[in-house]
Amino acid sequence: MPADGDIDDAVRRADPVRWLASRFVGDPAARADVVAIYAFDQELERAGRLTSTPLLAEIRLTWWREVLDEIYAGFAVRRHPAALSLAESVRRRGHPRGLLEAMIDARIDPLTDPLAWADAVGGSATVLATRTLDPDVDAEAAALAGRVWGLIQWRRGGAVPPANLAGHLDLAARAARRVSVAAFPAVACATLARARNPSPLEIRARLLFAILRGRL
Repeated sequence: MPADGDIDDAVRRADPVRWLASRFVGDPAARADVVAIYAFDQELERAGRLTSTPLLAEIRLTWWREVLDEIYAGFAVRRHPAALSLAESVRRRGHPRGLLEAMIDARIDPLTDPLAWADAVGGSATVLATRTLDPDVDAEAAALAGRVWGLIQWRRGGAVPPANLAGHLDLAARAARRVSVAAFPAVACATLARARNPSPLEIRARLLFAILRGRL
């Protein structure tokens, strides 16, 4: 079993915005399961960032696909903290494998279309996280917020985002009104599309304001 504190600390360092939003999840087990999804996402991101060639990145990503094979076949999962944490999250929440696969596929075959990449990465992770917090969540609304978060990451990676990022945010903001209070911390990060280079204090303020209002 992974130490929840170790996974939580790893996500805090690698993904501080979503980690901060997860602090608004009151139930510790649900929070841990959401953080497990974010840890998996960060491991996939590292697979490409820390390797020198596309082939090496694909080998690392294939390793994570094998982790999914182990999880969904009910086999013993290799002893990697993020893999074990994800296995527990899948066991408790019944995450559909297709969304986790999409997160891998987008990194193995990098997409030049930012919307397709954002949907596969940000959208999938956000739907999984919101389903964890509210099994009856409006998945379409969650995916739209996840798309915006993915586009923010696309932009931070140095790529040019779509010219109509504001339009995607407006669409996600309208849809987010259908997201329950319980699930809202998992979509709140999309509100940061309203700030180009927010300071840590502004990030905290924007997340807090969004979650308290239930509005992006």
